[in-house]
Amino acid sequence: MNGPGSAEFLWRGHRLQLLGQRAVWDPQQGLLLVADLHLGKAESFQSQGIPLPSDGDGATFNALLAVAHGLGPAQVVVLGDLIHSRLGLTAELRQKLRALPDLLGCPLRLIGGNHERGCWLEGLEQEPSLALGPLWLSHAPEPRPDHLNLCGHRHPVALVGGGADRLRLPCFAYDPVADQLVLPAFGALTGGHPCPDGERLWLLADGAVVPWTGTSRRSGVSPRRPGPAPRRRG
Repeated sequence: MNGPGSAEFLWRGHRLQLLGQRAVWDPQQGLLLVADLHLGKAESFQSQGIPLPSDGDGATFNALLAVAHGLGPAQVVVLGDLIHSRLGLTAELRQKLRALPDLLGCPLRLIGGNHERGCWLEGLEQEPSLALGPLWLSHAPEPRPDHLNLCGHRHPVALVGGGADRLRLPCFAYDPVADQLVLPAFGALTGGHPCPDGERLWLLADGAVVPWTGTSRRSGVSPRRPGPAPRRRG
């Protein structure tokens, strides 16, 4: 899978695809990875008197089903914060979550995130951080020796341009020192946080994945040329 809708990421000979649908595809393991769906967020806000419309979950569910049906993964792993809070866990949402593995056509696994704490999801165990092949899967950043840490939690975005032309775009963020790749938030109703200096970024815009390397774009600094894919040290 190549072209503007994806970008190849190579780590110690292991190939991943960064997808414009805000997901990571590991073709060798048949593994589809997403993070931070925050389902039930609108209902959580509504319970606190904030009148957000309840239509974000439908877009998030449909996007997940579309990418899974297109790839046919052996399993889908959510890197935490599948839901937003207990306040948003309505009977309708619980029913959709129970049906989700069948709709995906494969097993669904959940790495427990901070927003799932204290929540019980029928038929979906919250797992601790774990290794699958060379990948260490966690919710919050959690570097591990001799593994590539894939995680969420940060909702990374890049600030591109300046003045009236300033854009705030979700992105994949790779820290070459920690061997850590942070996924953008998959949910339709999520915010984001600018990335720190020194990370290599891939911007997401209209389904395209755009390499964008250099220092942090907090103040709209122009990019440098994309560097080579990460290589094994030593």
